[in-house]
Amino acid sequence: MIAERATGFKPGQGLHSRGRREKIGAALAFLLLMLLTFAVMLPIWWIIRSSLMTNAELYMYPPVFLPYVWRWGNYAETLDYFPFWMYLKNTLVIIGPSVIGATFTATLGGYAFARLHFKGKNLLFSLCVGSMLLPGMVTLIPQYIGWSRILHLTNSNLPLILPHLCGGGAFNIFLIRQFIRSVPRELDEAATIDGCGFFRILFLIIMPAVKSAMIVVALLKFIELWNDLLQQVIYINFQENYTIALGLSLFKGSLKSDWSKIMCATCMAFVPGVLFYLLGQKYFVEGIVMTGMKN
Repeated sequence: MIAERATGFKPGQGLHSRGRREKIGAALAFLLLMLLTFAVMLPIWWIIRSSLMTNAELYMYPPVFLPYVWRWGNYAETLDYFPFWMYLKNTLVIIGPSVIGATFTATLGGYAFARLHFKGKNLLFSLCVGSMLLPGMVTLIPQYIGWSRILHLTNSNLPLILPHLCGGGAFNIFLIRQFIRSVPRELDEAATIDGCGFFRILFLIIMPAVKSAMIVVALLKFIELWNDLLQQVIYINFQENYTIALGLSLFKGSLKSDWSKIMCATCMAFVPGVLFYLLGQKYFVEGIVMTGMKN
């Protein structure tokens, strides 16, 4: 009591002030996250809002944040000019086998580099990782010459699918290798004692353990192919084979100033990708968080 009167300090006062500072810090962090979320979502909302307005309302100044009338019929009118379902089918024909093949082969490659022992493994892995330093433009012309003049596969989906059946990129192999290295080797040794070979260990032990990493690879490959315009412009020449990226580019160029229909087509183009991401969001976040961590 005498010490309290002399110093003016009460027991527990430091804990209360620390708790108050933590609450204020959490509130400020939450406010900052809300502002950043609003900044990120504003362009998406602006596209959706613009797709539900007339062209006259779009040119109003000052612009309005909400439509006066929610014109859902704009989407039905857009479908008369924008064959969305044909473009979606063509896109999935390319993305489906590419994503599945890239995920599976990247798992095989990551398993080989993480678990198997063979001559030149370190050199091959160094070359694999080093290939990530090559810009895509460097290999664009050689690839086109190979597909067109040697294999004669222009105006075909094969040049857009077959390259992804070899791991889908060095980053995918590297990512899955890191995950597999976090799986205890004791599980492999126990399975080997029970008579399991390399492939049974891969399918029964490794793949279930790195499922989140495989989903991350699939999501990244899906987003990459969904947004890919350059490769599709090179190898696809006929409109009946156009993907959503190509169809949207053609649609924007043909309408020029009909922004309402352009925004409707843009919404239809990005919604499937957003839905696919939301389905795997849990595993995507888990895969990013668990990268490099030991089980």
